Amino acid sequence: MMTDSRMARGQQWLKTLLQLTGINTEIKGDLEVAAIAQGDSQEPDNYWLTIDHTNLTPEQVRVLIGPDGVVLDAIQYLANSTLNLNQPHEEQASYTVELNGYRVKRQAEIRAIAEAAAEQVRATAREVEIKSLSSAERRQVHTFLKEFSDLETFSRGKEPHRNLVVRLALPE
Repeated sequence: MMTDSRMARGQQWLKTLLQLTGINTEIKGDLEVAAIAQGDSQEPDNYWLTIDHTNLTPEQVRVLIGPDGVVLDAIQYLANSTLNLNQPHEEQASYTVELNGYRVKRQAEIRAIAEAAAEQVRATAREVEIKSLSSAERRQVHTFLKEFSDLETFSRGKEPHRNLVVRLALPE
């Protein structure tokens, strides 16, 4: 089965990367099958690579997540770039690297930020700019707010000062 190879590749890659930093731990893989949105090009399946933190010290966990998740984001970015390099389209995958529940907690925060922005835009009819999100987090907000037909989102500015803008959708 080809999906297993993508998962195994991800797990092996992350395990090796961590070993190079002197951390020897297991990587748990979970597949999150992309929901097929109507009329949307299908998102690739998302593989969750969870670093087993049971044998890690709190300090190692802190270092691997980094301030505001920058290290975890960097590892995730590397995983996605490296694992999809020279892979045919059907073998491409999206990888989420998780450690100690950080992503799940952060997803809830991002959802709350998106909901607050949506409410503010509807209340004031003015656009709202959300700052200091990683590109992966901006994508989450785009995806989340896609459900609301009265709103639209886009990115503005250049990294590292790229922000997500939410505004009322212009009538078709």
